[in-house]
Amino acid sequence: MNDRRTGPSAKDLRTEGLDEIDAQIVAALARDGRMTNADLATALGVAPSTAHARVRALTERGVITGFHASIDQRSLGKGLQAIIGVTLRPGARQSSITAFADEVRRLPQVLQVWFVGGTDDFLVHIAVDGSSQVREFVVEHLSAQQSVASTRTSIVFEYHRNTVASPFR
Repeated sequence: MNDRRTGPSAKDLRTEGLDEIDAQIVAALARDGRMTNADLATALGVAPSTAHARVRALTERGVITGFHASIDQRSLGKGLQAIIGVTLRPGARQSSITAFADEVRRLPQVLQVWFVGGTDDFLVHIAVDGSSQVREFVVEHLSAQQSVASTRTSIVFEYHRNTVASPFR
């Protein structure tokens, strides 16, 4: 069971590709990516060299894709977050999906971009300092693009982060 405060358990992560120790490593690092190798080895009951080799192998296999800091956007003066649903024009979809994603993900206001199925083609998660900056972002960076048919903006009132997931490839 995934506990929102502690992240996934090793049991949640067991698959054919992960043995029990690998699953425990992934679960521990998902909870605390800054955990030292010595602390990880102690928690797992293995030698530090084993923990290090396992983490390196999990990284090389692409199971662990990085280590991330969780940033409080308010401390950076970006107290307002929004999720913007973007629908591309039907005739422009194939040629513009990659171009749109590449362009939008480079914008400094953008925290995350998801390419999704359903009503929207993309969900764009932004952090800005106020509602006028949300409007400016939508008008200047989204609606101004010829490939964009429509946008729908939702303001984020509260955000709970579980574990960090890797981007889809």
